Amino acid sequence: MKSGRFVTLEGNEATAHVAHLCNEVMAIYPITPSSTLGELPDEWASKGKKNLFGVVPTVVEMQSEAGAAAAVHGSLQAGALSATFTASQGLLLMIPNMFKIAGELTPAVFHVTARTVATHALSIFGDHSDVMAVRSTGWAMLAAGSVQEAHDLALIAYAATLESRVPFIHFYDGFRISHEVNCIEPLTEDQVRAMLDPEAIRAHRLRAMNPERPVLRGTAQNPDVFFQAREACNPFYLRCPEIVQRVMDRFAQVVGRQYHLFDYVGAPDADRVIVIMSSGCGVVEETVEKLLASGERVGVVKVRLFRPFDGRAFVRALPKTVRVIAAMDRTKEPGAIGEPLYLDVTAALAEYWPEEVPDRPIPMVIGGRYGLSSKEFTPAMAAGIFAEMAKPRPKRHFTIGINDDVTHLSLPYDPSFSTEAPDVTRAVFFGLGADGTVGSVRNTCKIIGENTPLYAQAYFVYDSRKAGSLTTSHLRISPRPIKGSYLISRANFVACHQFVFLERLDVLSMAEPGAIFLLNSPFGPEEVWDQLPAEVQEEIIRKKLRFWVVDAYRIAREVQLGVRINTIMQVCFFKLSGVLPLEEAIKHIKDAIVATYGKKGGGTIVERNFAAVDRALEGLAEVHYPDRVTSKKHRLPPVPDDAPEFVKKVLGPMIANRGDELPVSALPCDGTFPTGTTRYEKRSIALEIPIWDPAICTQCGFCALVCPHGCIRMKVYPPAILDRAPAGFKSADYRGKEFAGWKFTVQVAPDDCTGCGLCVQTCPARDKQVTKHKAIDMLPKLEHLERERACWDFFFKEIPDVDREQVKIDTIKGSQLLLPLFEFNGACAGCGETPYVKLVTQLFGDRMMIANATGCSSIYGGNLPCTPYCTNPEGRGPTWNNSLFEDAAEFGFGFRLAVDQMVSYCHELLHRLSSQLGDNLVSALINNPQETEEQIRKQREYVAQLKRKLAEIDSEDARNLLASADYLIRRSIWSFGGDGWAYDIGFGGLDHVLASGRDINLLVLDTEVYSNTGGQSSKSTPRGAVAKFAASGKSARKKDLGLMAISYGNVFVGQISLGANPLHALRTIIAAESYRGPSLIIALSHCIGWGIDMVNGLELQKEAVACGAWPLYHYDPRDKEHPFHLDSKPPSLPFKDFALKQARFAMLARAKPERAEQLFQQAQQDIWDRWRLYEALAQLKGNGQLLEAIQAVSGAEVSGS
Repeated sequence: MKSGRFVTLEGNEATAHVAHLCNEVMAIYPITPSSTLGELPDEWASKGKKNLFGVVPTVVEMQSEAGAAAAVHGSLQAGALSATFTASQGLLLMIPNMFKIAGELTPAVFHVTARTVATHALSIFGDHSDVMAVRSTGWAMLAAGSVQEAHDLALIAYAATLESRVPFIHFYDGFRISHEVNCIEPLTEDQVRAMLDPEAIRAHRLRAMNPERPVLRGTAQNPDVFFQAREACNPFYLRCPEIVQRVMDRFAQVVGRQYHLFDYVGAPDADRVIVIMSSGCGVVEETVEKLLASGERVGVVKVRLFRPFDGRAFVRALPKTVRVIAAMDRTKEPGAIGEPLYLDVTAALAEYWPEEVPDRPIPMVIGGRYGLSSKEFTPAMAAGIFAEMAKPRPKRHFTIGINDDVTHLSLPYDPSFSTEAPDVTRAVFFGLGADGTVGSVRNTCKIIGENTPLYAQAYFVYDSRKAGSLTTSHLRISPRPIKGSYLISRANFVACHQFVFLERLDVLSMAEPGAIFLLNSPFGPEEVWDQLPAEVQEEIIRKKLRFWVVDAYRIAREVQLGVRINTIMQVCFFKLSGVLPLEEAIKHIKDAIVATYGKKGGGTIVERNFAAVDRALEGLAEVHYPDRVTSKKHRLPPVPDDAPEFVKKVLGPMIANRGDELPVSALPCDGTFPTGTTRYEKRSIALEIPIWDPAICTQCGFCALVCPHGCIRMKVYPPAILDRAPAGFKSADYRGKEFAGWKFTVQVAPDDCTGCGLCVQTCPARDKQVTKHKAIDMLPKLEHLERERACWDFFFKEIPDVDREQVKIDTIKGSQLLLPLFEFNGACAGCGETPYVKLVTQLFGDRMMIANATGCSSIYGGNLPCTPYCTNPEGRGPTWNNSLFEDAAEFGFGFRLAVDQMVSYCHELLHRLSSQLGDNLVSALINNPQETEEQIRKQREYVAQLKRKLAEIDSEDARNLLASADYLIRRSIWSFGGDGWAYDIGFGGLDHVLASGRDINLLVLDTEVYSNTGGQSSKSTPRGAVAKFAASGKSARKKDLGLMAISYGNVFVGQISLGANPLHALRTIIAAESYRGPSLIIALSHCIGWGIDMVNGLELQKEAVACGAWPLYHYDPRDKEHPFHLDSKPPSLPFKDFALKQARFAMLARAKPERAEQLFQQAQQDIWDRWRLYEALAQLKGNGQLLEAIQAVSGAEVSGS
């Protein structure tokens, strides 16, 4: 049982507390999963929280990780104690400054949530590929293996760097520790102060650059002295391990927790030892304890200080009886003889074992890879490694946790092996992103950890979608400290918070016999049994589960909480699990509600949550079920039977949460995946879906246009097709001359709809007889599901798409008759970005190449298991790739360079072969302008004719042209990304590409905040908005990216809003793509980060334009008379009225009303200043006058200073 003071924290928060106390300057840039490390000190600083030195530290957000590292470097040289926080590619961007900081022997700490570096694919999850990439920079590397260690070793790093002058990377596993919630004993300020040597701090300050004592650093050196100077630092690195151990010993005296450079746990006479770092340590330690109890001679060495690697200390930590050592690396170095830890262990043994243990042979070392991209590493796997080590000839190199059927490196293991004790509560909760499940489990962990003698651990697994995704929450409650960081596989409590999950997921697979099963169900205890799939019934009966139901959604609706069912399900958990007396649990839940919502929404939100808590148990009921399966329903397959083979065999298991079972041979070796696979994944997460009423529909097309997920489609077709229609299929006569006599249908994909309601919100057609009835209404899904499934199937498969050449694509209605080549994406329900992406693919998708910046648009656009970019019936569609966050403009520019070069090459080959191909065909291929749908169709016909002729010509030129002929069809090159890319980290590249004059289209999906990393401020964030790193409201005005681009004079620029003026948006996009130079489209995209009900997103876009915060305009260099057009009306709505409808502004007005009022007034002045400028620019004639006027504008007007 616990003694002392405990708090329940995530690993990042535990680290941030120490960083805040020990630093004076923190320069930061958001990257998952390290973002909260910087956000928390920024929030604390905004509230006046002081560091150890009695001042509030300065926390600054930079434009990139490279900028953050440079700012830290400068701050260190000027004498301030400074740090930053990063991961993955972010750490790699810091490498040049890391070499400099280490080369100058400057004390510093970088906290790294170790994360996978993108290779064949991006992954936000944890391994050591990033920290291993910087091990040559000269930084010491200290590895933490738990939330407590992350807290403790952060302080040890600060103390050791000051005393050694060697900078430190303090790292731990991304997500597995950074986001794990656990009970820790927090350090007091006095303990932190006692660990930092005041003399070392003063020495750091005295080494700082100072005009009173000027020195020169950063010289350029020649071959005569560079080598010698580089070797001069050796004594510092030789002393560093000793200093670190001395600091660890002092930490033990001050705090009571002892660490060593290498900590050994196990049998004193062990013959097999695993060597491992970070979160794997606790897993192996649990395994060792279990195997020791059964008489095995095993142990584990936990590596704390990885750099400098003290080989002698490592050898001394080993039992002298060890025969085989397994060095475990959480990274992969293709082409190396082994991974880094394996090489260090091997070298250390070769160098020091003969000296330290001269009478015994050097142990055999085998190297294992595990846990890449947060792949599970469990005690069962650790036991499998020990079993391999016991063999006479163990594998020299191996992997664990996967099935490698290609190079056959993987080890077998027994997945039933467990170290879990029967008295541990092991609960798993299946929820939907934004339903509050994660928050309630986190809160439950905190209640247990801080108010009982028990220990609690929580960890959360998210699928690849944005809000509205599957979340699986794992909660352990134990009377003993919880060492292992791994998922629960044998649960004695399973809660399914979404009834629809039972249709497709085996949520009971991890339930052990006799476990409690809690289901959020619209069906009561008497009728729910017959609504369950037969497979679920069978599992309940076979495992003799205690089965309970509650209609949490009904209670949430009645107390006006919408879909937030978290507090209801939390109360039910405490009631059924019995881990706390119910009255005590409810008191703690209500305290947490006040702490969470008291400041955000005042009394109303608190009262509603209290009501949910009080009513939670009224619907809780046990289900008494028969002893046999009675259901006629069956669990649906992960994908339909008509899915392609790859989708069934590879993506299907991933959809069913069985991707871990896929062998190596099933996965593409270079990261290439087919497109158009979201159509096979039917998540069916909506509670309500839109139902169309043809009788009052005006056929405007708005519902299809704004649907964020491409779930609402429009088609026109000959009436005869209706002869095959299923019952209940709806249609109306088409309104329009172009398809006179045809039928028209609006159809929803019921299993793909997220229920966001934007379609209903934007629908202008109201029933004059029935109140609130529109041409499209949100109705309960279950009542309409089977009919709508049949109607969608018929609509999608049997009704052909309209001929593109017959459609007026520059009208809303016409554009929405085009097939979207971006469908059923995993963005947040109601997303403001995706309608733009969908529209662009409707217009140009069959010839698009897309370079996508990392961010929301890359996650909903290219995250497995299924991808939304798709093809038309001819197999054509967008081809998509993601490089990095910062380089989407340059990446797309590379596309353009290659395409232009290949077109020139094809033209050269056409000229060479013209006598064999015919001059007419060659001329047609080269001279077709390809401006219209008809011209593009003809070019495809010419290319098809060309390929037929080339196939009959036996020459090298013919074969080369045949391989490249598709380049002759005009390609539409696009770079997509958010404002974090365009305004901040990628601005330099974007600016360069715009200046190039090349034909490339840049689409900025501007949410005015870093949406993907959790809501940090960007240079697009408006003045007065609260965001992370702008906790007191952003004080600077928004950067005018469009005006900057216009200043070049040859860039098409458009600022658009689908919500405010969809026709303007449509025509601006068409005009931008038709321009044969660079174009920049800045698209207002409402976001959940604004703190709004997303159903109101389009209405807020209208208000953004009406108040002048988002003026609409376009600049077309082809227009010689008036190139700049101001396309919206003068501001007519006070900015404050618009702002206070969003939590990002309203929370500042509540917390700091005087500052809010000041910033709102400044923002209003910004609006009028910009409006008058734009108005003046719109009056000018010709490019010359316009550009002179822009250049005359001060830099502050444009840059947002």
